[in-house]
Amino acid sequence: MKITIASGKGGTGKTTVSSNLTSYLASLGKKVVLADLDVEEPNSALFLNAELVNSKVSNKMIPKWDATDCTLCGKCEEVCNFNAILHLPEEIRVFPELCHSCYACSELCPTNSLPMTPSPIGIINEYRNELFSMVEGRLDLGQEMSIPLIAQTIEYVDEKFPDYMKIYDAPPGTSCPVIESSRYSDFVILITEATPFGLNDLTLAVETMKVLNQKVGVIINRYGIGDDGVERYCQDENIPIITKIKNDKEVAKLYSNGELIYNKIEHFKDSLDDIIAFIGGLK
Repeated sequence: MKITIASGKGGTGKTTVSSNLTSYLASLGKKVVLADLDVEEPNSALFLNAELVNSKVSNKMIPKWDATDCTLCGKCEEVCNFNAILHLPEEIRVFPELCHSCYACSELCPTNSLPMTPSPIGIINEYRNELFSMVEGRLDLGQEMSIPLIAQTIEYVDEKFPDYMKIYDAPPGTSCPVIESSRYSDFVILITEATPFGLNDLTLAVETMKVLNQKVGVIINRYGIGDDGVERYCQDENIPIITKIKNDKEVAKLYSNGELIYNKIEHFKDSLDDIIAFIGGLK
């Protein structure tokens, strides 16, 4: 099973829930792996006492112009939907920052003058402790697109841990990186807060998942602040509320110290039990 933990905004508690849920499931004897897909700023490893066991360079395939046989026909510029190819009178100019590695220019070039070549975009790190494994993608500074690294991180997890339960800690928001982190999952858990801002961003996230035909459930974090707008919205949309995590300053203190929470605060562990029971009931 693949579960994506996402939200419409940052700071709602995705990493808190995903890291604690992974560790708790592992302590119960479950085969589970956590994938940190927030590749621009991965931080799950800060909360998990695990050792780095493997690191792999992630590459993006970029066309490189070979002038040897090129006739400057301009076909490459014509087929590129991302304006990454510029046909000039005496050369073909490639803009790697705009390239989406679709291979169209390379495959359709009549003279094979645009071979695809690897260009590093980041690294994939695998961590392990006595209970479970964690994989993170870490994007290099200055890289414009995170989707290739997210896709490769998911592929790495699928290949290395084929029979494990997979928990994906998604990037915040509702843009393309979140879609890439969610579209192949079996279920998406959306974490929100019971505030007008939380409701607004939850609505955006739900609408995004509807486009993907993804089933969703909601966790209300910091429950006890705000109003009942999120609960009424979920009732109107027939979205299950998986659990409500109480607003607790002690949880924030432990998180700030980089510590796991479920083994120190009982009501937090109770909420994880709610999540595990809900996941166990999914078909």
